[in-house]
Amino acid sequence: MTMMTSAHVDTFARDHLPPKKSWPVLEFTLPELQYAQRLNAATVLIDDGVANFGAERPALHTPDGGVWTYGELLTRANQAAQVLSEDFGIVPGNRVLLRGPNNPWLVALWLGVLKAGGVVVTTMPMLRSAEVAGLLKLTQPSVAITDHRFAHEMQQAAPDGSIPVITYGNVTDPDDFIQRCGAKDGVFANVETSADDVALLGPTSGTTGTPKITMHFHRDILANADTFARHILKPTPDDVFAGSPPLAFTFGLGGLVVFPLRFGAAALLTERTTPVELAEAAANAGASVLFTAPTAYRAILKAGRGELLSRLRLGVSAGEHLPQATWEHVYQETGIKLIDGIGSTEMLHVFISAAGDDIHPGATGIPVPGYRAVILDMDGNEVERNTPGRLGVIGPTGCRYLQDPRQNNYVCNGWNVTGDTFIQDDEGYFIYQARSDNMIVSSGYNIGAPEVEAAINEHKDVVECAVVARPDTERGQVVCAFVVLNDGAVGDEAKRKEIQDFVKATIAPYKYPRDVRFVDELPKNPSGKLQHFRLQEAILAASAPAEREEGKVL
Repeated sequence: MTMMTSAHVDTFARDHLPPKKSWPVLEFTLPELQYAQRLNAATVLIDDGVANFGAERPALHTPDGGVWTYGELLTRANQAAQVLSEDFGIVPGNRVLLRGPNNPWLVALWLGVLKAGGVVVTTMPMLRSAEVAGLLKLTQPSVAITDHRFAHEMQQAAPDGSIPVITYGNVTDPDDFIQRCGAKDGVFANVETSADDVALLGPTSGTTGTPKITMHFHRDILANADTFARHILKPTPDDVFAGSPPLAFTFGLGGLVVFPLRFGAAALLTERTTPVELAEAAANAGASVLFTAPTAYRAILKAGRGELLSRLRLGVSAGEHLPQATWEHVYQETGIKLIDGIGSTEMLHVFISAAGDDIHPGATGIPVPGYRAVILDMDGNEVERNTPGRLGVIGPTGCRYLQDPRQNNYVCNGWNVTGDTFIQDDEGYFIYQARSDNMIVSSGYNIGAPEVEAAINEHKDVVECAVVARPDTERGQVVCAFVVLNDGAVGDEAKRKEIQDFVKATIAPYKYPRDVRFVDELPKNPSGKLQHFRLQEAILAASAPAEREEGKVL
């Protein structure tokens, strides 16, 4: 597909797209995927939303009963765009980094950046300053906007003042972003971006070493709504979406912002909840569609609160493999047929799924309309049915990393290769087998083992360590660390907790090792390379110890 004429004045994003020859094949096989050449996703989601569904229709709910209407969201998004362009000189193509929990102002900011022609870089507030600093270096934003409660880490990430850091939500600060918005009239002419102008830079969760930054166009934002949401979820304006994933995850961005706004529905935004608290808040808000991980569904049932799920129209499970036993347990207790799905940050959202009577418990599903999928061998050739291999996907979205040689690892012969091992059965359903890399998937979060190892190795008492996944009935997998200590250090419970707390303070807390095992030495091959597989074999061969619960997944 020929690149269109860009509206970006700042050409950083387009200049840093991977070479066209390394892109996956892109297909637009559905009528609803034939987008106009000039397209701003925010125009479609909120300006057209007001025109099509009415300014008074509820758009965003909060657990305390607060409601923003479509009209109010449009005004605040326009004010955000005005502040960015008028007060801070943002021009089309500039990157704007956002940092905050799931709340209405984060949505208004996200829409405002797109309206101004900017490129959004949304980050999780749980990331530590060193992690944020890495993202700043890669994405080179012109400004960073953070919830005032998370300003300290943001300021530590940019200590030299080279990137302006603006807070929002502090009512006592006259320079607060929201206070600035209040001085604007809420009228803004959206930048007429190209459909293939970059709109989002999305860091992949769990990336080891230098983060991978995925690049998504304005049309990509709508394409996931017009495939997975339109054909599998079939939203109506009466739906209320709720869920646990952060808006910095594309799973959360789709389920809690793009999908509801695309179809005139509403979303409940919760900043931080346990699974049961989320289910209670969803029930109180009249939510009909819930997005969360299998871990959360199991926790809700374990707490005896299945009746909260029974009120849903749909339950969507993604972020990690949905075991058949969990699917059946939820169905028996609630009557809800969980919609499983697999997606990726590289593809923006779910591309294999099934709903209703099309669900085969234990199978992830079939390609969502607009996508196709195959199973590939290590040479990139399609294999026969019922043969394990690498999952390959083609559709209207695809992997484009921000100037990263790993582009060639994800794209093979035009296919997006996700890093998951699947089989395709005789009926065409795709059945998950395992991850094909060293990623640990715990409670829906992807955690890179080398990143955790690097954090543990910084501890003063650690000689070396190795991190692997341990199977866990509640979380799917947990991070398990084998640690060799310095002479004189005692590997007791106090030291275990000390190391866990150290990791939480060094990298995002959800990545910490829930299982820490002290050993005298680690298995290595003759060249001195750690043999992680031997540790994995030892875990599987032994009875897993009772899980140590020093803290919740954050």
